[in-house]
Amino acid sequence: MTTVPVRGAFEHPLLRDYFMDAAFDEMFDGDGAIRPHYQALFTELTTLPPEEIRRRKQSADASFLMQGITFTVYGREEGTERIFPYDLIPRVVTGEEWDRIERGLTQRITALNLFLHDVYNDQKILAQGVVPREVVYTCQQFRRQMRGLRVPRNVYVAIAGTDLLRLNSGEFVVLEDNLRVPSGVSYMLTNRRIMKRTLPSLFRDYGVRPIDHYPQALLATLRSLAPEGRPEPTIVVLTPGVYNSAYFEHTWLARQMGVELVEGRDLVIHDNVVYMRTTAGLKRVDVIYRRVDDDFIDPLAFRGDSILGAAGLFNAYRAGNVTLANAFGTGVADDKAIYAYVPAIIKYYLDEDPILNNVETYLLTDEKQQAYVKQNLEKLVVKAVGESGGYGMLVGPQSSAAEREEFKRRIEADPRNYIAQPTLSFSRAPCLLEDGSIGPRHVDLRPYILFGDKVTIVPGGLTRVALRQGSLVVNSSQGGGSKDTWVLGTSQEAHAFASSR
Repeated sequence: MTTVPVRGAFEHPLLRDYFMDAAFDEMFDGDGAIRPHYQALFTELTTLPPEEIRRRKQSADASFLMQGITFTVYGREEGTERIFPYDLIPRVVTGEEWDRIERGLTQRITALNLFLHDVYNDQKILAQGVVPREVVYTCQQFRRQMRGLRVPRNVYVAIAGTDLLRLNSGEFVVLEDNLRVPSGVSYMLTNRRIMKRTLPSLFRDYGVRPIDHYPQALLATLRSLAPEGRPEPTIVVLTPGVYNSAYFEHTWLARQMGVELVEGRDLVIHDNVVYMRTTAGLKRVDVIYRRVDDDFIDPLAFRGDSILGAAGLFNAYRAGNVTLANAFGTGVADDKAIYAYVPAIIKYYLDEDPILNNVETYLLTDEKQQAYVKQNLEKLVVKAVGESGGYGMLVGPQSSAAEREEFKRRIEADPRNYIAQPTLSFSRAPCLLEDGSIGPRHVDLRPYILFGDKVTIVPGGLTRVALRQGSLVVNSSQGGGSKDTWVLGTSQEAHAFASSR
């Protein structure tokens, strides 16, 4: 690996193991100089005594422990529940960078909602061959029950979390769209609250844009989607229960919005109206923010063996008596094969070029593309189209010959179920390592988008970190962590602040 010495700063003991290669570094430019918007943060970190940094890290960890903020890490022998890993060093994003991200995400969520409305109604985009019918119809998340069904305000995706990567060029691109039950927003908000206590003066002086209003923005979005004639809607959060990996988030969001958290057994459907059981009797429910997948939400309409949902819920939804966010069938738009067509979808509905580009994607139903992928597995990442959390994936450069042969067999047996992409050397950000030093680790960014009577994107998002050196897997369910994301004002403000320190 070709590394670049970090000019000046490299001599500091905290950065004794810091390295740079071809990957974009969030704190240092290509010459090893500190980027202006990181200068004040770097100064703060390198002037604090190491004992004080450790103390603040321990204080942050204790705060997560006291609040019971955990996530499930599957496949670990030592146990599944662990404290959510948190990195003390925030990621800093300039105002200009955020402006482009915000415009790109607004464009993308608008086009995807138009696509879903079209797919489940007139299907013009399919008739014109912009997106092949067979790609949609063979998607496991396509719900024929949604054909011709009226959705409030034609909003299929009200809550989204889109994963972004920064490439070597510094450009942000979309890695994938999470449109079914996107998770992680509670960790974004908790990270911010803890960071305010950990680096209070630096946070205040940086002029970081606020994100604390997200729960109320989410509540306003859900209210805007209520059925007609329900001006004061009753809203609930539907959770699969305490054994779900994101149960903390479900309880936290319900509490922040001031609404009830319910499980399927708490709901009763009578005459196509949804009620929840309360100590005062049955109470009508108008809007459900669901954190339960389609398959498990109604045993009469989908999986008959599910005990997580409520029988008859889909009929109440079809009758227009209750709104679900997100709508049934939204998974067709975050299928990883459909992802390859999103630039064309944006062009078709909005007559615009994408503001945020896609990653190059190979569709394995195409014989030529499949042949190329099978010959170059050691260079590529292969993903199952319907999986999330980093599961069902082959990272070619880190795989064994046996694993590559296994994936060849999987691709040949079910090519529709897989896509492939180049292995990307996405950006690294400075992180506090276990030995107290600072080192670079790969990061992505998941901003959260709300779509109701308007589009709302709080300035920031969940920066996820691949904690193991060299790892490209940032998913919390596989041992990744997170850090706070600071979105600043204009570059002029950042320069002024940096020079004043």
